[in-house]
Amino acid sequence: MPFLAGQTVTAAQLERIQPKVHEGAATSALAVSTTTYADIPGATVTFDTAAANAKFKAEAIFDANITTVSGTNLMVGRLVVDGTPDSGGLAVYAMDTQDRATIAQQWTGTLPVAGSHTLKLQGACTASGSGAGSFLQSDTKIIVTVMEVV
Repeated sequence: MPFLAGQTVTAAQLERIQPKVHEGAATSALAVSTTTYADIPGATVTFDTAAANAKFKAEAIFDANITTVSGTNLMVGRLVVDGTPDSGGLAVYAMDTQDRATIAQQWTGTLPVAGSHTLKLQGACTASGSGAGSFLQSDTKIIVTVMEVV
């Protein structure tokens, strides 16, 4: 609903139109050696929206480290929105030697219902054979900016 000329605007309406930023940083490393995604501990944000169709922009940094090499290891990070993996892309980095990399990705979307929402990061290692790695605590984080509708 737009503001109309001459309309009295309430404090609650003004509160809803300002962007809100939420940040979650990893609290411990996530060791990965399979293509099964797992939550990165602490890289989660939970917040409430007052109205349906709030927009979000999520930005993630994955601090990836390959510890065991087997062919080419793909360190893969993804965003999960309210329990559903986001289809807007993956953060991917191919490593064929012991290596460490900072991988970034951004997502945008709409939260169709009002209420509590949780966005979190997950990681996996698509290694051929016995490759393994981890998403480290030191620099893995998610930053979410939410813009509400009035």
